[in-house]
Amino acid sequence: MSTTSIILAAFISASSHRSHHHCAPPPAQFQRQQQLFVSPQKMLLTNNLIAMQSAETSESSTSIVGDLLDYLNESWTQFHATAEAKRQLIAAGFHLLKENEKWDLQPGGRYFFTRNMSSLVAFAIGKKYSIGNGFHVIAAHTDSPCLKLKPKSASTKSGYLMVNVQLYGGGLWHTWFDRDLSVAGRVILRADDGSFLHRLVKITRPLLRVPTLAIHLNRTVNQDGFKPNLETQLIPLLATKTENATADSTEKNNVSSSKDVHHQLLLQILSDELSCKIDDIVSVELNLCDTQPSCLGGANNEFIFSGRLDNLASSFCGLRALVDSCALPEDLSNEHAIRMIALFDNEEVGSDSYQGAGAPTMFEAMRRITDCLSHQSAGESDFARAIRHSFLVSADMAHGVHPNFVDKHEEHHRPELQKGLVIKHNANQRYATSGVTSFLFKEVARLHSLPTQDFVVRNDMGCGSTIGPILASGVGIRTVDCGIAQLSMHSVREICGKEDIDIAYKHFKAFYQTFSSIDRKLIVD
Repeated sequence: MSTTSIILAAFISASSHRSHHHCAPPPAQFQRQQQLFVSPQKMLLTNNLIAMQSAETSESSTSIVGDLLDYLNESWTQFHATAEAKRQLIAAGFHLLKENEKWDLQPGGRYFFTRNMSSLVAFAIGKKYSIGNGFHVIAAHTDSPCLKLKPKSASTKSGYLMVNVQLYGGGLWHTWFDRDLSVAGRVILRADDGSFLHRLVKITRPLLRVPTLAIHLNRTVNQDGFKPNLETQLIPLLATKTENATADSTEKNNVSSSKDVHHQLLLQILSDELSCKIDDIVSVELNLCDTQPSCLGGANNEFIFSGRLDNLASSFCGLRALVDSCALPEDLSNEHAIRMIALFDNEEVGSDSYQGAGAPTMFEAMRRITDCLSHQSAGESDFARAIRHSFLVSADMAHGVHPNFVDKHEEHHRPELQKGLVIKHNANQRYATSGVTSFLFKEVARLHSLPTQDFVVRNDMGCGSTIGPILASGVGIRTVDCGIAQLSMHSVREICGKEDIDIAYKHFKAFYQTFSSIDRKLIVD
């Protein structure tokens, strides 16, 4: 119950208590006089209640946490995350472009395109943009460590139908045992006219399970540690084998089919969900997903418990910041730059793919935008000037200090949950932050009274990396690496602070709205 509700309840209770002391109701004339008279104390209390309730309503309306939870629950895979981002951009008035078609862009316009339905680039052009002005970019990624079905997933063991999986990324694989799992991803369907359709699918009910071995059969597990063989012991079971359950089938009409490599029972579940025939499913690309919904947790509902926070939390905060920073026509009226968000796939496995940050997707888009707005092929110097004026925020989740493993953090750089975005530093360029880019990004926060933190890894530990160095070195764009502090990174179930989501959103939105004016004040040769 909110503070306002508690005070209001006490006020009503006190009023009710006073009325019960009368043996008989007062005369009607006296009642009317009471209704017309309101004491100064009562008026003051009423006004305070209204003001507090208004403030609470305003605070609630500016929070994006509820919308983030919806996004997480919708986005079981990188495909679903991209599709949901696409839906939100279209609803906000952004125009969908195709990479293989000609673009017609105008100052003040808002546009986006997708690649492989697992990566996305969206941008809004300032009305005062001129050739050579910069791009202000927030970049994140849509993928998370998970188990994926092998091309031939069907197998049987000891009377069970099993589903063979491969590891994607560096997951904490022991956390996937004894979880209620299902499948989601995309399929290719053959249409009646002979064409092929791309469809997303998500089976929301628990479908699979990787059971642990009972302690009675593994007496030393708590002393020796749980060390499963990831090839032979991390295999989900689907069902008990029946007489007609088989992975074998005959292809029809010499057309590629999935029936010979995946269990008939699994394909039947997919076809029921897609309202198609099993024979129409010609290809599948499926992830295993935890079915437990993303939710608030903690005694005060101060945490977010969810899978895929790394890095859908950053993706959503950046997406929402872009949409809200140019929601009204006047929001771009004084903007000289181009506001952009880039969401990439395959960061967890190195980004070297057609849809990853290692591909020239974002920089090709920048060049095309520059060319379109110059109404001709922009000169090399025009694009080079644009890149020199540009700034990239590489947004990926950060390691919050773990209360049970405090010594894993460098003593003076222990980011806490609920304390704002973490600026990541690494002298060996595992992060792309420099003294200049860190200052500029922190200056955005300072002007908007937003907290920030700093992180460096211990000298005796290895350091992870992000898409920041990949993009920074791609064409030489100024870059800062930052992230929301979290615990349990790469677990099937992660944790972050609720307040940090709103802080990140406000910081990203402020970056879009104010970076142009801040950048003009700094001169670095």
